[in-house]
Amino acid sequence: MSEREAHLVELVDESGRAQGETSVAAAHQPPGRLHRAFSVMLVDPDGQVLLQRRAAVKTRFPLRWANSCCGHPGPGETLAEAANRRLREELGAGPVELTEVGVYVYYAEDPATGRVEFEYDHVLRGEFRPGAPLQPDPAEVAELRWAEPTALEADLRADPLTYAPWLAGVVDRLLHPADPAATTPVATVAPADDAPERSGGR
Repeated sequence: MSEREAHLVELVDESGRAQGETSVAAAHQPPGRLHRAFSVMLVDPDGQVLLQRRAAVKTRFPLRWANSCCGHPGPGETLAEAANRRLREELGAGPVELTEVGVYVYYAEDPATGRVEFEYDHVLRGEFRPGAPLQPDPAEVAELRWAEPTALEADLRADPLTYAPWLAGVVDRLLHPADPAATTPVATVAPADDAPERSGGR
């Protein structure tokens, strides 16, 4: 088992209440255990969203297009800390201002690897500054591209197998929040240079 697969994630019930912890590997073995996750979508000032194509070595849904970055907060770790950590690890980006635009629970089985995703997913919008550097880690990211979100929403319906199964829900929360007034700012956190690397990515 890889070091990343041994990291801990927070188990939750369908209301998001903490129910203990387990390893990344155990949470994603069939039939899966519901755990807390986040999906960050970076949005530029023109409204375009940054997509990444997941690296071939990913244990879940490799080589599928997904949102800007994903991950799991460790037990006791805030969403802001975890999301900015993963932005740095996957994309060489951040810290960025984050806003939670929705939450949803989804379940998906990966026919290629036999793993499952069963996640209580916090969807976070990140404001991307034009000219900010991006240095994707090739062990995490195969490609990057910018997309217009309504066109992306249509393509997700037309060609769903090109994309990670959680992306449709992420785009839906981004474009159609249930109550725009209820979106929640998430504190921007600059991870300390000497903070331990704890990659709990999907």
